[in-house]
Amino acid sequence: MTNFAIVHTDLLESSLAGRALGLQIREAFVGEPDVVLLFASPLYDHAELLRALKQTSETRLLLGCSSAGEFTNQIRGQGLACAVAFQSEEMQFSLSVGRGLHDQPELAARQIVSTFTGFSESVYRYRTALVFIDALHGCANTLIECLTLLTKGMYQFFGGGAGDNAQFAYTPVFEDTNVLTDAAVVLEILSQKPIGIGASHSWQPNGELMRVTGSKGLVLESLDGRPAIEAFQLYALETFQPFDLADPLPFFLINVLGIEIGRGYHQLRVPIAVQPDGSILCAAEVPLHTSIRFMSAAGSLPATAATEATEGALRHLYGSAPAFALFFDCVATRLRLGVDFDFELGAVNQTLEMTPYVGCNTHGQVARFDGQYSGFLHCTAVVCVFPQ
Repeated sequence: MTNFAIVHTDLLESSLAGRALGLQIREAFVGEPDVVLLFASPLYDHAELLRALKQTSETRLLLGCSSAGEFTNQIRGQGLACAVAFQSEEMQFSLSVGRGLHDQPELAARQIVSTFTGFSESVYRYRTALVFIDALHGCANTLIECLTLLTKGMYQFFGGGAGDNAQFAYTPVFEDTNVLTDAAVVLEILSQKPIGIGASHSWQPNGELMRVTGSKGLVLESLDGRPAIEAFQLYALETFQPFDLADPLPFFLINVLGIEIGRGYHQLRVPIAVQPDGSILCAAEVPLHTSIRFMSAAGSLPATAATEATEGALRHLYGSAPAFALFFDCVATRLRLGVDFDFELGAVNQTLEMTPYVGCNTHGQVARFDGQYSGFLHCTAVVCVFPQ
C-alpha cells in the first residue's frame, strides 16, 4: 500500500513556507515518509526552504528542483512551493547525485549508477528512476543515454530539467538540504508493482529536413552549412510569420525544432535566444550531424497530448490501482498557452478521475521507458502514476 500526501503553500517567506509544507505532511502521516519531492519557485531561498521542510517533515529522503510554474489537482500558479510525501512497504528508495554534467556527463552517470541497488535486489520486479537535471549546463540528453547504457536497459526513467521561469540563468536541483548546480539528482525506485509512465507531445513537422553542420553544447551554430539564424529567417518568410531579432521568443515558442530520431518521430528542442554571431542558443543540446526540421503547434492538441500521456501511464500500471501521479510539462508550453494551460491540466485531471497529482513546468522533460526512447525532450507532457 502506498501512503502519500500532496501539499502546497503560497507563503513567500522561505522558512515559513518550508515549515508549512512539513507540518501538512506530518499531519497526513503516522510515522515518517520515505520520500518528499519538492517543486519550488525560483523566488524562494531554496536552502532555507529545504532546511525547514526537512526538519518539520522528518522525511528520510528529500529531493526536487527549482520550477517554472507549480501545480496540483487543486491549485496552479507561479511563485508556489508544492510537494508530495510518500511511503510504501512494497517499494525501496535510494538517492543518488551526479556532478559535473557540463564537462563529464559520462562520469556523472557513473556516480549515479554506482549507488543503485537494483542490480542485486532480485526481490523487486520493477526498476524506475526519477531524474531532476540542471539542464542549463547542457549534456542532459547525454546523461540519459549514459544512464540507459550503464543500467543495460533494466530501468525506466522519467523527470525533468529544473526551471527558473524561462530566465535560463539559475536552475538548481535539490538533494536533502543541498542546493546543487551542474548536477543531476536521481531517486531510484524498486517496486513489486509497476510504476506507469506516459509521454506525448502535440507538435507536427512543418518544414524541410536540415542537416546540423555546426553545434557546440547548447549552441546551434549552422544548418546546411549556413549560420543557423538564416534558416529561421527563411522559414519565417516562407510561413508569413513575423520574426523580430530583438525579441525572438514569441516566434520560438510556436516554432520549435524537431530532431528526427525515426520515421515520424522527433525529439523536440526549444530555441531561446539569438547569439551575435547568428547562432541559436537552445534549451538543450542539438547533436552535430543530426537531421532536424521546424515543428508547428496545433490548436487544442496540447490537451490531447496530456490526455494521451496520462492514458499511457495508467495503461503501464498493468491493472494496478493508481495512488497518485506526477505531471511535468515544458515551461514553453505554459508560456505559449497562457491561461489556456488550464485546459491541459484539466485534461490530466479528467483522465486521472479521482487520482490526485502534483508537478511543475520544467526546462525539458525526461522520458525513457518501454516504447519511448527519446530521453531528454522539450514541449512534452510526461506523466508518472504510482500504484496503490
